[in-house]
Amino acid sequence: MPSVELASKRQAAREVIDILSEISLLLNTHLDRSTLSLCVSLIENGVNPEALATVIRKLRKEGAKVQGQQGSLGSA
Repeated sequence: MPSVELASKRQAAREVIDILSEISLLLNTHLDRSTLSLCVSLIENGVNPEALATVIRKLRKEGAKVQGQQGSLGSA
């Protein structure tokens, strides 16, 4: 019985991630399923969603900055 319950919970979790993935795609967030799943897990464990969004935006900005610097080094 417990394995059936666990399988049911896993299926429900997959369905939630499927739905969130579709919403993420529609909103053009550029979050893959794995990243989205990690974000959901962090939020479920008490991370402030707004703070998480801020961190993701900052990391993307830093990543773009680093890529820009690497691109300019390659052309020098």
